[in-house]
Order: sequence, then C-alpha cells, then structure tokens
Amino acid sequence: MIQEYQLRVLPEVAANEQQLKEYLVQEKGLNVRNINATRILKRSIDARQRTIFVNLNVRVYLNEMPKDDEYQPTIYKNVEDKPQVIVVGAGPGGLFAALRLIELGLRPIIVERGKNVRDRKKDLAQISREHTVNPESNYSFGEGGAGAYSDGKLYTRSKKRGNVDKILNVFCQHGASTAILVDAHPHIGTDKLPRVIENMRNTILECGGEMHFETRMEALIIENDEIKGIETHTGQTILGPVILATGHSARDVYRWLAANNVTIEAKGIAVGVRLEHPAEWIDQIQYHSKNGRGKYLPAAEYSFVTQVEGRGVYSFCMCPGGTVVAAASEPGKLVTNGMSQYSRNERNANAAIVVDISPDDCPDGPLGGIAFQRELEQKAFELGGSNYNAPCQLVGDFLKNKPSTTLGSVVPSYTPGVTPCNLAGALPDFAIEALREALPAFDKSIPGFSLYDAVLTGTETRTSSPVKILRDRENLQSVNIKGLYPAGEGAGYAGGILSSAVDGIEVAEAIARDIAAGK
Repeated sequence: MIQEYQLRVLPEVAANEQQLKEYLVQEKGLNVRNINATRILKRSIDARQRTIFVNLNVRVYLNEMPKDDEYQPTIYKNVEDKPQVIVVGAGPGGLFAALRLIELGLRPIIVERGKNVRDRKKDLAQISREHTVNPESNYSFGEGGAGAYSDGKLYTRSKKRGNVDKILNVFCQHGASTAILVDAHPHIGTDKLPRVIENMRNTILECGGEMHFETRMEALIIENDEIKGIETHTGQTILGPVILATGHSARDVYRWLAANNVTIEAKGIAVGVRLEHPAEWIDQIQYHSKNGRGKYLPAAEYSFVTQVEGRGVYSFCMCPGGTVVAAASEPGKLVTNGMSQYSRNERNANAAIVVDISPDDCPDGPLGGIAFQRELEQKAFELGGSNYNAPCQLVGDFLKNKPSTTLGSVVPSYTPGVTPCNLAGALPDFAIEALREALPAFDKSIPGFSLYDAVLTGTETRTSSPVKILRDRENLQSVNIKGLYPAGEGAGYAGGILSSAVDGIEVAEAIARDIAAGK
C-alpha cells in the first residue's frame, strides 16, 4: 500500500530517513515494521519564524517496495533517415528543442559557434589567467549556452511555465540529481551541469542527430520570404527550416537580421551591479541563528523587488555561496555574472541588483539596447583598468558617493581582480540613483543588508535579450519569414535555463506540426 502525507518537520528530521520514519510512527500512527521505504516528492523551507521548518510531501511504501523510477524517462528513437531541422545554438533552448524534435521523429542538425562544454573551460580560464577574451568561446558562447557555467538554476519568474516536470525529468535522465524534482528552488550547480549537457549531446548523436561545434551561422538563406537553410562561416550550406536559438549575446545575429529585413523590435532589459556579502552572514540573518544554516539547511537565498520613481529595482540570479565571474563575450568589454557549485559552499553570497531599462532609454531603433549595453561594458572595462579587472566599490562608499580606495572585510570573488573606484561612472545617473535608494530599502527585509563593507562589482548588463524577434503566436514562426522559428532567451521569449528549455520544446512542437501538415 502507498500513502502520501503533507508534513512540517524540523530540518534534521527531513534530512534523515530513519528520523523521518520515526516521525511517521509517532505522528501518523504507522507501524515501523510496515514502512519499507519513503520518497520525498516535494520539499521547501519555511524560515519565516525563528524555528525553521521543512515542508515535505512524502510518499510512504507500506509492505511493498517502490516499483517506479524516481524520474520518468523519455524514449528517444533513431531519426537518421527523418526530415532534418536546423537548430542554431546549443544552449538550453536549442538542446531541448533538439531532443523534442527526436521524440517527434525529426532529425536535428545543431550548429554552435562555440566549443563543446568541456573545451570551453580553457577559454573561460584565459580571462582570469591571461586577461584575454575569446569572442567565439566564452561564458555566453558554446555548448550549454550562458547557463552552463552559472548556478544551474531551474526556476523562473516567467509566467510561461509549459511542461516544467518534463524538463526536470529529462535533466535527471541525463545525470542531474533527482533532488531537482523535489526542491522548491532546484539547481544543478556549475560543477555538475557540464556532465549533464554532455549526456544530452550523446543522446542527440546516438539517435542520428548532428552537432557542429566551432561553426558560426554566417547567414540565413532566404528566398521569397521563406527560409531555405543557412550558410556557415566555414562555407558550408545546410538546408532545412531553422530554429534560431542563439542566446542573448549573439549581437552579430541581431545585426544580420536587421540588415536583412527580418522583423525585430527593441525589448526592455535591466542593468546593474553584482553585490557580495559573506555567505555566513546571509545564512545567519535568513535563518535567525548565529549558527547560520548548520548541517541540515541549504545556503540561504534572498529575493527583493522595489520601485524607484516608476522603475523596478530588484535582485536577480542570486548565487548563495557562489562567486562573481567574468562574462565578457568581446574584447575591450567587461561583463559580470554569478556562479555557484552544487554545494554552494564559497565564502560569499552574490546577486545582481539591477534597474529596469525600457526601450525608450535606448531610442536608436531595435538595436538601441545593444549599443546601450556595449557602452556600459566599455565603461566598466576602462574603470577597471582596461585589463579585465572589474571596477568595485564598498556599499557604504557607494551610498555616500565616495570613491573606494581600499576594501573592507568582504573579499571580492571576481578572479581577474578588482579595482576600487566610484561606480557612479559605470551606469547612467538614473540607475545609480535608483540603486542608492533601493539598497537601504532592502534593509527592511534583511536588517543591515546595505552593510558598509559589502562589495558592489560592475557591471551586470546581460540579464536578458535587448531584442525580440517577432513571431506568430500560433505557429511560432517569424512574422515575415516562413520557416524561421525564433526560440529561447536570444529571441526574447525566455529568461534563464528553465524558460528557455520550455520555449525550445514549444518551438520544436510547432515546427513538427507544420512539417506534418506540409506547410
């Protein structure tokens, strides 16, 4: 017999199966000899009060053992002889589109300008070790996309949810911990995600798909407003309909689309800085204990949003126990991002604190947001010393509009190095003023959040795509180019790993419907 229970237990009970069984015996009147196994289906932390509780949805197997897997596997069949679909970009949107195409009996041909997920690591290290950026292999370009070397978060603010359970199960099938099926805020971790991505690639190849690394799409082949295929920078021509999943930093793609009359429009973005506190301090405050998270709780998170003169100011991509990383994708530009491993055990917690930017702030047509981003990235590069050191400032100095000359108790994690300065020159005046108002306001949720020695590191500019490639709501094709299916974050329809995967699946299903209908 199988029973399910909603439980509210102490962290040490939730973390130990034997203690959980004892709790079930005491509170639910079960006979311990009848409990053959337990399985946690959902888990969330309730830290609103001084005593921390864990909410559990638990399945209890009485007098029987589990007969089902912890995740639901997908069957992928060979598609070597099936119609081919070109997928440009091997980020989450492209990879999940490719896997769904295989399910639907279509053959994906993936073209990725960057390197495979393992070889990318050498180029990422160059930024810190040699202070150079490879414009084709970096945090944004390469297998796994911008999320491959991040926190691996699998939750989203996007209202477009799709079949999230399917995505999580596909990740588990390819090596992710089944904890992502359980946790309210699941994450894979930057140390675990590359192996999962490799396994996804192997599935695609074993089923007859293709993957072409270090192969940049040079142009779409368009005849009579219809896609015929693509041309690559190697001179190769590949024919078929195209899923365009190039990510939010493929600025050359946006320029090509604009120059060749593919309908695009400017989209709002957000820019700001990375903020670092001691991770232990965040744990202590969020868990109401000088002992912090202790043995049984995960690294504490936070999330803030406020309005300053009509603009949203909010925390973004919070990385508890993580590091600030160099995420530039072109020489002479500086970009920051956050990353954390599965354990989340680094000394600092960091998050982007960003200010909403509307297309009206970047009035130079659909590519105005790109120009705006590049200008800020160049300013950050110059403020840091033009060597990929990042400009930084103590929060206390920032609030006083006083240049920082030394650091305090918080040691920045950005590995190329930092240059203390005044960040007032890194962002537009309105954004600086909005941040100065927002940081003390966040103190209401976390007393002392605007800690004097906390470190602001500039500049975060790649929160989302500055461009939307317009597509039909029904068939998900470009509004003016038949056979072109914009997808994921780069197309302006997602924001992060999970929502990009959702969108990739939906686009794959749309293209399969059109092919089946002979459209």
